Amino acid sequence: MSLNPLIVIPSRMKAVRLPDKPLADIQGEPMIVHVWRRAVAAAVGPVVVACGDQAIYDVIVARGGSAVLTDPDLPSGSDRVHVAAQTVDPDGDFDVIVNLQGDLPTLDPSVLRNVLEPLEADPAVDIATLATEIHDAAEFHAPSIVKIALARASDRASIGRGLYFSRAPIPTGDGPHYHHIGIYAYRRDALARFVAAPVAALEAQEKLEQLRALANGMRIDVKIVHTNPLGVDTPADLEQARALINRAN
Repeated sequence: MSLNPLIVIPSRMKAVRLPDKPLADIQGEPMIVHVWRRAVAAAVGPVVVACGDQAIYDVIVARGGSAVLTDPDLPSGSDRVHVAAQTVDPDGDFDVIVNLQGDLPTLDPSVLRNVLEPLEADPAVDIATLATEIHDAAEFHAPSIVKIALARASDRASIGRGLYFSRAPIPTGDGPHYHHIGIYAYRRDALARFVAAPVAALEAQEKLEQLRALANGMRIDVKIVHTNPLGVDTPADLEQARALINRAN
């Protein structure tokens, strides 16, 4: 691999719909531990958890993991990732920073390898992310599902350029349509530029951080994958994650 990535998992306790979410028990282990272990299993680079709370730091360190305490009042997970990367790697030896959300306990480790592919394919790409094709009309129209207007060179291309991201059903007309998976790989300088930029108007309107990057002329390329990790945001999601992991084991 020509890239030298560092995986950073931002995590904090302030979740309105599922209090203390990172420490939610799944088969006797906190959820954040499941995510950390799957990131380590991907074997693409070192893994560090960017912790907004001491309790998260403690459970990761107790299991031999690398963790960094960050200001709990940082405005976003991306800011937490940037601060953690600067803390553990002040000399910038890692040229790619992967932002992996801490609420994906069913993550297939292979997707962390997939998210690096757009950066490997073209040096002009600033940020890489993932998508899976939508086959369900309800999913296409759900505001909770982020969709992508994706430009591909051909129907066979597995990587395309993200032109816009929205909670609305885009693009109009017949498919294919794509569900965005919120895992990002940033070139190191792109992450620094991103967190330094002000919140963009469309970002605030859609409540989608990635629109800040597009508003500032940054290129986001998207790898199409065939798996969609379950994000845990509610008690029902947690029960589903527990059932999936129980079945897998």
